[in-house]
Amino acid sequence: MKRNATAVWKGSIKEGAGTITTQSTTLKNTQYSFKSRFEEGVGTNPEELVAAAHSGCFAMQLSAFITEEGFEIESIETQCFINLVEGTIIGSHLIVNAKIAGISDDKFQELVTKAEKNCPISKLLNAEITSVATLV
Repeated sequence: MKRNATAVWKGSIKEGAGTITTQSTTLKNTQYSFKSRFEEGVGTNPEELVAAAHSGCFAMQLSAFITEEGFEIESIETQCFINLVEGTIIGSHLIVNAKIAGISDDKFQELVTKAEKNCPISKLLNAEITSVATLV
């Protein structure tokens, strides 16, 4: 499987702007700029997109592990915070809230840790990955 996205940037780093389009066109000519990345501007930014990718990937991986163990999932909500320091992503922190019938907290935490280490985006990131997971 291969997926792609295209970014087009025009102009200098601070005054320029760009657009991002994904293969699925879920993002189509979506605006990004210096302001949307480092200040408060309209549009997305690469770190926000990495956060979206990591939260989605992690939730799917956790779902797979929970399903393999025979538990029924009502919901898994994952929020991701990407930490960019001096031009380097140094961390990704996941906040997970899940409703899963019959699972113990110990088993849930074990599967969260397993998903944290094994989702493809976690493997891609060269950064510390942490999480806080709560059964609700």
